[in-house]
Amino acid sequence: MTRATIEAYYAAFNRGDTDAMLDTLHDEFAHNVNEGATRLGKEAFADFCRHMSETYKEELTDMVVFSNEDGTRGAAEFVVNGTYLKTDPGLPEAHGQKYVLPAGGFFSLKEGKITRVTTYYNLQDWIRQVSA
Repeated sequence: MTRATIEAYYAAFNRGDTDAMLDTLHDEFAHNVNEGATRLGKEAFADFCRHMSETYKEELTDMVVFSNEDGTRGAAEFVVNGTYLKTDPGLPEAHGQKYVLPAGGFFSLKEGKITRVTTYYNLQDWIRQVSA
């Protein structure tokens, strides 16, 4: 069930379906983004997703999902294939730059729902790619 939940979360991401992503989340949800503050709750996550969909167009490929035996933790490794659509404050100016970035996500689950996702990628590599 853990792998299926994580796979559903990322399939919804690739479709741009925030509501389906929210359906995979537990009410006690925490989102730890790379180089950013923790967002608590589904509403904060939905706001983040809206911002991201305006600023970036991304598709995740080469996905490999792992989980522990009791279904409380999981991880995924993937490649982010993206386009930088709109300048994100504090980052380089956007003008449709393409990027390819290895990344990963780490999950905690409770009652078959995601309680935490922590995302990691190399921000300096992304900055280098969109600044070139």
